[in-house]
Amino acid sequence: MDLEMTGLDPAVDVIVEIASLVTDDELNIVAEGPDLVIHQPEDVLAKMDPFVVEMHTTSGLLEAIRSSRTTLAEAGDATLAFIKQHVPEPRTVPLCGNSIGTDRRFLARYLPDIENHLHYRSVDVSSIKELAKRWYPAASVSRPTKAGAHRALNDILESVKELAFYRSSFFVASPSRDATTAPDNVANDG
Repeated sequence: MDLEMTGLDPAVDVIVEIASLVTDDELNIVAEGPDLVIHQPEDVLAKMDPFVVEMHTTSGLLEAIRSSRTTLAEAGDATLAFIKQHVPEPRTVPLCGNSIGTDRRFLARYLPDIENHLHYRSVDVSSIKELAKRWYPAASVSRPTKAGAHRALNDILESVKELAFYRSSFFVASPSRDATTAPDNVANDG
């Protein structure tokens, strides 16, 4: 899942786009959910930082926000219905994406039903990127480049591609150990 917002502070800023998709454990895309732009009135848009205005103007999102008739409630309902269609059991699937701590805060404030359906655990691709840059700097330079479109669906598709790169480059089975066998010193932390 990915959100685009008017800024990074959920106490002041709002969600303007939401997109989601479901993958299997091998990161194959099972289904793409709705990609919805949420209408916001001009007084809300006027509070955006100039950097965010430029970003959303360049991506075409600002114009899409102005012309959208989708409310936050409608976007939330459609997204939750999509998630429940593929993951009916609550709290069984983690949120995955880049810098998703921010998305979680916005979900908790504005779309708590979605936040409550997701597992409390997350797979933050940005955290993996930071570790790879520090631990495997030579190998991490070949990670996929991002277009930087700052549109929700593009961003989540790029996150899946990036996570697949890290999986194939760094999360590989040791030749001396069966990939299905956990080391003896690793506890099941539930």
